[in-house]
Amino acid sequence: MAITQVAQKAQALGLRPLVLTSTLQGEAAESGKFLGAIAQEVHRFGQPVRRPACLIVGGEPTVTMAGKRKGGRVQELVLSAAKTIAGVPKVYVAGIGTDGPTDVAGAVVDGQTVSRAHKLGYNVDEALYHHDSYRFFQKAGGHLVTGPTGTNVNDLYVLLAL
Repeated sequence: MAITQVAQKAQALGLRPLVLTSTLQGEAAESGKFLGAIAQEVHRFGQPVRRPACLIVGGEPTVTMAGKRKGGRVQELVLSAAKTIAGVPKVYVAGIGTDGPTDVAGAVVDGQTVSRAHKLGYNVDEALYHHDSYRFFQKAGGHLVTGPTGTNVNDLYVLLAL
């Protein structure tokens, strides 16, 4: 239902919505690379949908943790996508978790996130290596702060190519 609502709203806003899947699985960082690669494809070739596009993904990828850093699957996926869309204009990736244990529901990035973070002294590769996406977004910006949602329907990922 959540994915359907996002697609309907995107269409009402004049975007071309495309639901890629509602059952995304696997490592969050790898899924982020994949979503970023799709953003590159839309940017370069207008595939699988032309701009203005809204690609929607649902699912619950995983993060295989080592250590006690803070972040979670949604923030890690979005941070990984930021690397892949670096430098791409008018492309945004947002991830929203409906059941997270932190004060934020997720994060949003664009083609300039990596360069902005670098200028502030923050390293995307280091944050991904240490599974420390929460602290990265806390310092570099990009968190979607909602507070507790009281629900768990699915994680949602939205790629906008305007």
